[in-house]
Amino acid sequence: MKKLLACLLAGALFAASVHAQQLQAIDSIAAVVDEDVVLRSELDRAVNNILAQYAGRNDQLPPRAILERQVLERLVLVKLQAARAASTGVRVTDQEVDQSIAGIAQQNRVGVDQLREQLARDGTSFEDFRGSIRDELLSQRLRQRFAQTRIAISDAEVDAAVAAQANAGAQYHLAHILVALPEGVTADQIALGQKKIDGIKALLDKGEMDFNAAAVRYSDSPNALEGGDLGWRSLDEIPAAFAQIMRNLKPGEVTAPLRGPSGFQLLKLVEVRDASQAGPSLVTQYHARHILVRVTPTMTDAQAKAKADTARARIAGGADFAEVAKQESEDLNSQSRGGELGWFGLDDFGADFGTVVANLRDGEVSQPIRTPVGWHVIERLGSRQQDVGSDNRRAQVREQIGRRKLEEEWNRYLLELRGEAYVEVRGADGAPVTDAASDASGG
Repeated sequence: MKKLLACLLAGALFAASVHAQQLQAIDSIAAVVDEDVVLRSELDRAVNNILAQYAGRNDQLPPRAILERQVLERLVLVKLQAARAASTGVRVTDQEVDQSIAGIAQQNRVGVDQLREQLARDGTSFEDFRGSIRDELLSQRLRQRFAQTRIAISDAEVDAAVAAQANAGAQYHLAHILVALPEGVTADQIALGQKKIDGIKALLDKGEMDFNAAAVRYSDSPNALEGGDLGWRSLDEIPAAFAQIMRNLKPGEVTAPLRGPSGFQLLKLVEVRDASQAGPSLVTQYHARHILVRVTPTMTDAQAKAKADTARARIAGGADFAEVAKQESEDLNSQSRGGELGWFGLDDFGADFGTVVANLRDGEVSQPIRTPVGWHVIERLGSRQQDVGSDNRRAQVREQIGRRKLEEEWNRYLLELRGEAYVEVRGADGAPVTDAASDASGG
């Protein structure tokens, strides 16, 4: 849940104002993307968000023109994913957008009204922000559908990965720089890609640029603006062709250029840790169900509280909790299951929610409680100590393999999507420009 909210927040702030409501007279088009456009105001706000994230570390960013090109490319991909999602029947409801915004506000320890005021101070209208959240949700749904239809994991793969983890507990923190090659690549394109990746490696070897800055400036990967960071991975999460190379690297070292499915890569081993000695990882999990009444522009806090009080009174009077949840709860994920939330950790639904559940007895129903999402009535059904390091290992390994496969296939899919689209980049004067990417060798 937290990772989802963090992802939504980063994407929303990055792509703010995708649906600009009031355009300034000086606004212009930064890029035409099929039947849509990226406005200059959108690009400027997105670049300013990146500059704010790198406050005090501006030396890690490329020159403004190159940064704009990187950011514009991301905005183009957001547009393309949202359009593809819409054209294939992927939908996001207003209620789901409201729920995501409430979660973002909660993560920032503010209310929705305070978030609205903060956006206004930053020069972003709330409707623009809602539009960017909707596009991010559409992109996520598209990615989920892609995973369901394109990614398959066999039991044999999981067995092999579990065995590999038992024999080698090392985990590797990696970063990469990608020089992408298109489908049906020509010999000239391969040669140009090889020249560019060799030039980047030469800069790193001479110490003229650190790896993170080179990734921001030159990488074609979607995570370029994060310095190419790939996070922690076990060997089964690293493509087999690269796994042996990782074993032979020392922290801080960078590989020679490698040819992979998406193009040429440089991999950096940031650090290594040993996870093989980790014993049982016991956590307390809770089983509960709830009724949620949301606070929205059409449902005031007082009205939502009154509705939650009524639901609580019905349950106290003998009504079945599940039936009341089906009738009254506004949590679309659990409503049809009678408010059933399954087993979850203390902080999975926020600290306030978790504290109430932890203080209830099994079978006890809470008084209505307020969270940034709205008013909840909660029934605790049980608790347990769960060894997530043992009982869930196969599920975790399956998820790891799925993430690795999805990353490889999704990046290729985005390259295909971008290659098929009509994209016309325009300069500050509105005239079309050639978006010729310079390589690190100076060519």
